Parts: sequence; structure tokens; C-alpha cells
Amino acid sequence: MGTNSKSVAGGLAVGARAPLRVETTYKAPSAFARNAPGYLFLLPWFIGFFGLTLGPAIASLYLSFTDYNLLQSPNLVGIDNYVRIATADDKFLSSMKVTLFYVVCSVPLKLTFALLVALLLNRGIKGLPVYRAIFYLPSLLGSSVAIAVLWRQIFDADGIVNTLLWYVFGINGPSWISNPDYSLYTLVILAIWQFGSPMIIFLAGLRQIPTDLYEAASLDGASKVRIFFKITLPLLTPVIFFNAVVQTIDAFKAFTPAYVISSGTGGPIDSTLFYTLYLYQEAFGYFRMGYAAALAWVLVIIIAIFTTFSFLSARYWVHYDD
Repeated sequence: MGTNSKSVAGGLAVGARAPLRVETTYKAPSAFARNAPGYLFLLPWFIGFFGLTLGPAIASLYLSFTDYNLLQSPNLVGIDNYVRIATADDKFLSSMKVTLFYVVCSVPLKLTFALLVALLLNRGIKGLPVYRAIFYLPSLLGSSVAIAVLWRQIFDADGIVNTLLWYVFGINGPSWISNPDYSLYTLVILAIWQFGSPMIIFLAGLRQIPTDLYEAASLDGASKVRIFFKITLPLLTPVIFFNAVVQTIDAFKAFTPAYVISSGTGGPIDSTLFYTLYLYQEAFGYFRMGYAAALAWVLVIIIAIFTTFSFLSARYWVHYDD
């Protein structure tokens, strides 16, 4: 009994001196806490997207259903602005006609010229980076006000074009920008001159085509024309599709050249009245902001319809590797 009591007491004493063990469970940080540094770095983009893109877009959608002149509070008018666009606005029809003509003429010619230049540069000429930079430069400068002013001077009545026509051929040319029969074509030429951006993309696409295909076709006796239409063009259709969509959207949004060359009027006789220029006149010329917002959303719908049609038709003529 005594021995057992001492051993029990000793055991209790030892147990009393042992440190207490507190078990804790680890709690993993939340997904937001793990991604917080990434969200912090993306914060400037979020501010720009919601504050400068999505927010104004939603505001313009609301204003398109109002009568708003910047000086008074917006007055809801329902779909009256859209009804007027569809039924009682002759300038909408004329501006859309001019814009569609500009798109149909400028985009195919620009892409064709860009592809031809890309084919020449792809032949391995010396100084390729220099040529690439020179040809790309007009795409950077073409939409600027300075180039538009220069273009106006070139095609004016006493501009460089008429000077060359007189001294070389003895032809007294018209004022190309003041004649409604030629004014729009000067803007088409300006658009074609800005071929550098699609040319760079075409050149990159040409570099991705395997040379084995060309060698095999040459051994089979295929001509260069046949090689182009049977190998180069089909394998380049994804790049052609991309360039066509991007350049068409840019053509629909063209504004600066028409504004500068026509002094903001779209003349002569509305021959250069682009859709965006008409939208600008309604917004900042007549302060019909609600109607201008409706015009802007109609343009969004037109571009969306074109883009949807392009993607639906791409399955029939765009050839991918798979």
C-alpha cells in the first residue's frame, strides 16, 4: 500500500510538472487573400475599365433613350431616338452610304496592297528590319491630324498632285478635296497608304508557312501562281480573316481624316460625311447628346452584326492547321 501510494503520488507529481499541449487547427487563407497581390497590380486596369470604358458605355446606353443637351437634365423619351434614326433621318442614310462605300473600297485594297508588300519582303531581302519599320510608319502617323492636314495640301487645287499633273502631263487637275466626285477617293487613298499594320501581320503569317510545302510543290512542277493560290493563300486565311475584321472595324470608326479634310462639315455635298463625323456633329455641333448616343449604339450594333457574320462565314473559307 505504501509503495503504491508513493508511486501514484510520484506519477501525479511528474504529471503536474509536464507542460500543457494546446492543439491548434490551421486555417488556409481565403482565395481573395491569396490573390490580393494580383488584384492590387490589376487595380489601375480595373479603374480604367470600369471608370473609362464600361461606366461611360452604360451611361451612353441610358442617354440614348433620353433627350439631353448637356445643359438640362436628361428627359426620357423611350425609343423615339431610334425610331427617328430608322424613319426620319436622311443624314443617317447618307452618312451610312458614305461609310459603307469607304469600307468596301478601302479595306480590300489596303489588305491586297499589304499582302503584296509582305510577299516582297518575305523573299529575304537585305535590310528587312529597316523596310519593315519604314512601311509600318504610315500606320502610326496616318490617323493623326498632321497627316490629314498634309493630305489636304497634297490634293488641294494648287497641291502637289495638280502641280505634277500640270508640269508632267500638261493636265489642269481639279481640287480633289472640293469636288464631290473625287473627295471620298482621296480618303480611300489615305487609308490604303496606312497598310503597315496588316503588312506586318501578313509577314509574320508568311514566316509560319513550312518551306517543305513549297519545296514539294516545286518538285512536282507547280508554277509560282499555282503555289500561291494552292498553298500560300489557303494557309494564310486565318491571318487574312483577322486583318479583315480588325481593318473593317477601324474603317467604320474612321473620323480624323474626314473631319480635318472637310473642316468638320462632311462636304462637299456630304460626300465625306462619315458616320462618326455625323455623330460628332449631332453631339458637339447641335448638342443633341441623347440622339448622338443612339447613333453610337446603332454603330455598335452594325459592327457587331458584321463581326458575327464574319465569324459564321469563316468556317467555309478559313483553313486552320486542324
